[in-house]
Amino acid sequence: MDGSFAEGEAVPSVRQVAADYRVNHLTVGKAYQELVDIGLLEMRRGLGMYVTTGARTALTDNEQQRFIAEEIPAFAERADMLGLDLERVVGLLRDARSRL
Repeated sequence: MDGSFAEGEAVPSVRQVAADYRVNHLTVGKAYQELVDIGLLEMRRGLGMYVTTGARTALTDNEQQRFIAEEIPAFAERADMLGLDLERVVGLLRDARSRL
């Protein structure tokens, strides 16, 4: 989502990622396969893995839906448990956002 890899750009090989982050290459391969399965990466035979066209938009849409479905309800429940007033929470969110 941060644009680290542009659409159409090759991503590092499984072995390179495994070496860089000191994780098992099978773990990286599985993660890459999941990204292929959801349409964010594509395998080009003999060339490697590439970011698909529209990947950033698709990922952003997916993350927004997850945020709305999971994180907002959990946040609202926590704020309620702490007795935080909705207007105060909104103000704090605006302040935090203005500092970004």
